[in-house]
Amino acid sequence: MQHQAYQPLLPCVNKYLQHKWDKSCYEMHRKRVQTAKATINTAPPKIYGHLLVKGKKQQLEEERLSTIQRENHMLLDKISHIMRTTGRLDCRNDYVKKSLCTDKRQQELLQTVKENQMIFQRLSQCTPYYSVELWREQWLETLNLMENIGRFPHLGSSKPSSGASFKKTSITSKKSIHKDPLITEKVAMKHEKEEKNMQAEEEESQSEHEPSNLISD
Repeated sequence: MQHQAYQPLLPCVNKYLQHKWDKSCYEMHRKRVQTAKATINTAPPKIYGHLLVKGKKQQLEEERLSTIQRENHMLLDKISHIMRTTGRLDCRNDYVKKSLCTDKRQQELLQTVKENQMIFQRLSQCTPYYSVELWREQWLETLNLMENIGRFPHLGSSKPSSGASFKKTSITSKKSIHKDPLITEKVAMKHEKEEKNMQAEEEESQSEHEPSNLISD
């Protein structure tokens, strides 16, 4: 009864047959649509077992662990052997650091020491250019000139004529030391000069008596 209400697109002689044919075409179309294959592959890639397991990585890790274990066993055997015995090697290092220029430095040091010794000998043997005695005599002359030029004479400026006068002047000079430093220096220089003159006179008198004794013998 469905063919009576069916309205075909194209004119036909028999509605029943036309409905039957259109229905069979539609069903065939639906089957083709359902069984049609896509032109673009949108499915996920295929999963391979050897990529998930990663056997090469596991092999390398096992080999590394085996080498570490073998080295540990060898080290343990060596340590146990050293603990049981004294060991085959000596760990002491008796090497002394040596410089390549040690000989050269020693030669330069010896050369400098020799030069310093030679300079020291020259300095010790050289005679002074200035005479201290001459300076003292000149200073005494200047003191005498200063005393003569001055208006009032200084205390203790009288010249001694004999041994007693020398003692008196020494006593007076000791008393006047604290009064004037110029006098103290002058008196000290005079005393030194007088002592030297007295020693020279004594030596001359002894030298004069010695030949007379030899002649009398």
